Amino acid sequence: MTAPALIALAHGSTDPRSAQTITALTEMVACMRPDLRVEAAFLDHVGPSFDEAVDQLVAEGHQEIVVVPLLLSEAFHATVDVPNVVAAALERHVGIKVHATKVLGIESAFFHVLDKRLREALSKNRVRELDALVLAGAGSSDPLANAAISRAARAWGAHHKLPTIAAFASSVPPAAGEAVRQHRADGRRHIAVGQLFLAPGVLPDRVAELAYEAGAVAVAEPLGVDVEVARVVLARYAVGAVDLVPLEALFA
Repeated sequence: MTAPALIALAHGSTDPRSAQTITALTEMVACMRPDLRVEAAFLDHVGPSFDEAVDQLVAEGHQEIVVVPLLLSEAFHATVDVPNVVAAALERHVGIKVHATKVLGIESAFFHVLDKRLREALSKNRVRELDALVLAGAGSSDPLANAAISRAARAWGAHHKLPTIAAFASSVPPAAGEAVRQHRADGRRHIAVGQLFLAPGVLPDRVAELAYEAGAVAVAEPLGVDVEVARVVLARYAVGAVDLVPLEALFA
């Protein structure tokens, strides 16, 4: 029996670096599971759209599709946009099965990637001393999504035994610059910023700009293409593929 196809569904950005990163991450996933048909798709700004990806897979003969939302929080895109595009695809293609998994979220494995990106930034800027951290995420009108970033900041800071402030690129304070200035007001001068974004784009660039203006000594790149991220994508897919199997088949 053919395994369900996998659509890695990202939000999309006007910044071409974002699509390039998502495409490269999807290619890594495909290389790790050469038995799977893997396709990248985007909700907005850039193609292929979700509809186009589904149409292509159906044209190839795939009747079961697992959608892994490449999102780090359960905010509007996860709770509204993803279910809407899945429902629309099911209406257009009678008889196929499309199942969306839960989002990537903020897995513990991502902290290893955060550390890797931080080390790269410290090396690039020749920084040898740190006395504080900031962890920046997108920010959302959903307080639960923002709380997840705050929890991640506390966990990351505890791991490094450094005071750490959560910052947000939009919707809610503090912005990255404000967070850096809070640390400086407390007498800290060697402040680095980690970024909880999957790919480069306008918001990560804004985080870096504000942080450096406020006196940060280093700003890490987004998580990007990394085997740890690819493994989480495949873990979500594995659960989704099982969810597509009828319950009676599991106990046959």
